[in-house]
Amino acid sequence: MSHTPYTMSPTHRRNGDTSRMFVRPAGLTEELPQQGVRPPMRRRSAWTLGRRMAAGLALVLMAVGAIAGELTEAETRLLSTVEYLASDELQGRGIGTEGLDRAADYIAERFAEIGLKTKLFDGTPFQEFTISTSARLGEHNEAALVGPNGQRIELKLGEDFTPLAIGGSGDFDLPLVFVGYGITAPDEGYDDYQGIDVKGKAVVVLRHEPQQDNPHSVFNGTEHSQYAPFSRKVANASEHEAAAIVFVTDEFELQRKLDRRVRRYRKVLDELRDELARFSKFENPTVDEVQEHLSRMDALGKELAKQQEKMRDLFDPVLRFNAAGQEGDDRRFPVLHMRRGVVDRVLQQVADTSLAELERRIDKGPAPQSRELAGWRLVGHVEIERKKATVKNVVGVLEGQGPLAEETIIIGAHYDHLGMGGPGSFAPGVKAVHNGADDNASGVAALIEVARQLASRPEKLRRRVVFIAFTAEERGLVGSAYYVRHPLVPLETTVAMLNMDMVGRLKDNKLIVYGTGAAAEFDSLIDEFNEKYGFEITKRPTGFGPSDHATFYGKKIPALHFFTGTHPDYHRPTDDVDKINVAGMQRIAQMVTDLAVHLANDDERPTYQATRRSQRTRGGDRPYFGSIPDFAQDAPGYALSGVAKESPAEKAGIRGGDVIVRFGESKITNLEDFDSALRKYKAGDKVKVVVLRDGKQQTFEVTLDPPR
Repeated sequence: MSHTPYTMSPTHRRNGDTSRMFVRPAGLTEELPQQGVRPPMRRRSAWTLGRRMAAGLALVLMAVGAIAGELTEAETRLLSTVEYLASDELQGRGIGTEGLDRAADYIAERFAEIGLKTKLFDGTPFQEFTISTSARLGEHNEAALVGPNGQRIELKLGEDFTPLAIGGSGDFDLPLVFVGYGITAPDEGYDDYQGIDVKGKAVVVLRHEPQQDNPHSVFNGTEHSQYAPFSRKVANASEHEAAAIVFVTDEFELQRKLDRRVRRYRKVLDELRDELARFSKFENPTVDEVQEHLSRMDALGKELAKQQEKMRDLFDPVLRFNAAGQEGDDRRFPVLHMRRGVVDRVLQQVADTSLAELERRIDKGPAPQSRELAGWRLVGHVEIERKKATVKNVVGVLEGQGPLAEETIIIGAHYDHLGMGGPGSFAPGVKAVHNGADDNASGVAALIEVARQLASRPEKLRRRVVFIAFTAEERGLVGSAYYVRHPLVPLETTVAMLNMDMVGRLKDNKLIVYGTGAAAEFDSLIDEFNEKYGFEITKRPTGFGPSDHATFYGKKIPALHFFTGTHPDYHRPTDDVDKINVAGMQRIAQMVTDLAVHLANDDERPTYQATRRSQRTRGGDRPYFGSIPDFAQDAPGYALSGVAKESPAEKAGIRGGDVIVRFGESKITNLEDFDSALRKYKAGDKVKVVVLRDGKQQTFEVTLDPPR
């Protein structure tokens, strides 16, 4: 399930479940052989060992059955799929990994073997598109500060400046403006941009925020506030139409790190003195005592030299290229980090002051000290190379028969996960395979099982069923967003969507179903079909939520989403197959199968209903707007796939397909800009919003609601 939040909803969700789990018997090896499963397409040689092991499968299943109860044929298939998709050799199915491609091949083979139509995209089941996976510094990066009287300060890459990965590439020759901490905070009565024009200029911005050592500061006391992150400062600069941003480290941060390092340095000095005092007590030391003393002194001397070197590095370092993060696909302007000493040289000539002095003046108020650095320009070139990967949705089709055959049901589950960790992982700093057995190998296994059950029915369904294993869900529902922008079958004739994400940890028989209010019939339909299965169902009426179903619901397609809840292993390397409740998965897959048969054969299509979105704002203080982002859009602006029912956006006339390019006085180039701009207002404020609709600008006045 995706860790990327919607515009108006939090990142965190799910309230947990685990149950009667599949338990691995003692001595069983990490990988179970696959029963009745052909090796993935174009990877058959990798499965030779698996074939040789197949003869021992009966013994393995007997061992499993002794502990977890006998597995049915369907449960065996489900377990086999989860075991393969969550195996270490698939590398956590991260974007850009061979493991993700192997997972796609595996799913495609299962679709073909079941009998689905798979020659859909140039003879393949793969709907391909590209996505950025990483960034690295190119070969051509240079910068200089040029003064009004021919002065030129050449900056050395890696010593005086570093481009940051969150920025863009290109040439620049821009006037310089100092804008303090680069913060616009109306509620706190503070705005570094007030009264100064930065359009088309390079802004020099201090990291963090004023009064960091003041517990009574309006900026969240001594804790960092919402205005401190790089992304927020970059978004604010973009909103004010700056053309580049130059970060410099604030003095408080440097002093804090230096103080910590000095304490460690003094501790080593104390240990040296203690060792000298200890050794001086020996009147006639033995050879062993001398050797021990010399060994201790040698180790302490090396540690002292190490601490000295680290202190030197803290005096005024430039940040690493990726210190502010890797994401920057939609940033068109450069983002640099520069040494304080370089900026101080300019300030001394322009204003006969220093950064440290300006920081002290800001802290006194806090009161902005922004100013143009008259006559000085930033010139140079930044080159950031972004590595792209081809990713793919995997699609299979079961055609319908009769007068409703051109109408479609979508059944989906995402198959990507977090690879070796990194952004999105709840185990920060841990580099290990995030196997994603529950998230979402379980959903994919259920998807394949539903496809198998529907395809094996003796009579044809009346409506077409399209099965989609989505990619890049963890990046923000990117795969499903791409599909709805490039649908295989028309969205107008797509009557419903069923989604499964994290269905492998059924506990206490509790199943969560999103979208029970997304169609007039869904609430009673869930009750009707649950009479057979007896789940303890928690209904979430909203059709929105943290998985791919929301993308379809944003296009006014009724959607149901099945989910067994979160757990301590969510987005961690410990989300492994031995914790999967296979019997629970099988029951959920069968219930989805029964629902699909009903939806495919019913005379009437489900009746779409708009639902309110249950949500909290990130930080809890942002007014409510009601937009639904379109993550597949890469043009400048904030693209919408839809708006929430009775939201301020809907009431003002804004709708799905619009691209917001200006919010009040703020220029909008992406979602981060929009989030930053929205936070500058409060409930009840009227804001003029400019959108691009069908290539033309239109302006709407939106009255913002209280936070939700």
